[in-house]
Amino acid sequence: MQRFKLPNTYVLIAALIVLCAVATWLVPGGRYVTAEDGTLSYESIPSAPQTWQVFSAFYHGFVKQAGIIVFILVVGGAFWLLNATGAVSVGIGRFITRVGKHDKLVLVAISVLFSLAGAVFGMSEETIPFVGIVVPLVVSMGYDALMGMLVVYVASNIGFSSAFMNPFTVGIAQGMADLPLFSGMGYRLVCWAFFTLLLVAAVWIYAARSCKAVAAVRSGDVEEPSASQQRLSRRQGWILGVLGITVVLLIVGVTCWDWYMPEITGLFLLMGIVCGAIAGFSASRIADEFMAGARDILSAALVVGFASGIIVILQDGHIIDSILHSLQKGLDGTGPMASLGAMYGIQALINFIIPSATAKAAITIPIMAPFADMVGVSRQAMVLAFQFGDGFTNMLTPTSGVLMAALAMARIPYSRWVAWIWKAVLVLLVLGLLLLIPTLWVW
Repeated sequence: MQRFKLPNTYVLIAALIVLCAVATWLVPGGRYVTAEDGTLSYESIPSAPQTWQVFSAFYHGFVKQAGIIVFILVVGGAFWLLNATGAVSVGIGRFITRVGKHDKLVLVAISVLFSLAGAVFGMSEETIPFVGIVVPLVVSMGYDALMGMLVVYVASNIGFSSAFMNPFTVGIAQGMADLPLFSGMGYRLVCWAFFTLLLVAAVWIYAARSCKAVAAVRSGDVEEPSASQQRLSRRQGWILGVLGITVVLLIVGVTCWDWYMPEITGLFLLMGIVCGAIAGFSASRIADEFMAGARDILSAALVVGFASGIIVILQDGHIIDSILHSLQKGLDGTGPMASLGAMYGIQALINFIIPSATAKAAITIPIMAPFADMVGVSRQAMVLAFQFGDGFTNMLTPTSGVLMAALAMARIPYSRWVAWIWKAVLVLLVLGLLLLIPTLWVW
């Protein structure tokens, strides 16, 4: 028997869009309405069956995700410019020589750092440019691009999912549930530490399995380490300094100055131009190199827009709120433990159609909070179920613009990513459920 192979990413997304269009013919329409006193209620409305809209959904999906698409193209062009200077390849080669046998410790340190960033200030979209920086470094160390995604994207997602003070999940959800901000931090710290230790173990094991590839790189069997023998020129040193300043500005801008996509995009565009100028490139060559990078990443960037078409179909068909309401009704009549597990499962399922944590909190927490009171589940436990359910499936859902953008930066097809990560996500979901059980007594 031939091994099953997932279809092309675009085929998968097109199939999901068609499936959602069919659902608009079968699922009744509905919407949640906010009353003047702030309460949320559900009302039935006529559905809007989708037909030829499966084609226009692509257009609306591109418009919806235009910011991320532009961001990917600009960052791709900027890093192409950076690579054209030769500074990165020489710098990486020299770094590998200095790291020597301590590469696993470096990978572990990077993963813990990004997990902490996800847990403290909700790093999510901000990981995209770091994928572009870390993946080439990790590949040059002898590992594959998946290892780069593991220590950056997966690590930040682990921190985001099990966060103890993430303002976009813990903060918003606790505020809507009338809980003190960042309360219950003790058990959340335990959860974050547990999942981060699990991440460290995964990084170490995956690195150990890749030891043959690393040995081949270091022995010269793989064409790469010649860069480690090259001398870093003064201009290349300045360019690496500009890259370092860019990373520092990114971190400070996101954490202290409320930077988001427009500011980060402008930052990397500026970095590319400055690096090209330092390298002595003419204005025309800077433009040519930038366009070459944008062209190289274009097909991957378009996946983000295509995937967003799924949400467009569900929204235009008026069935997103109907699906949510049906799931919520399924909780009626269940006991505390079963109800908590059901809340967790519902949040995980909803994440496939509403990947935004903020939007999901606005819709689900006003419903889940009073229901938790009725079935004897603490609101803190309900918030933790929201966190876990919102976070772990982010690593699988094709509607996540962040996932698609990170995969585009790492040059990893979505089908390959799913085949590699799905078992890990399943394990995380099961462990999340087990960690929810003690909350029935902790809180």
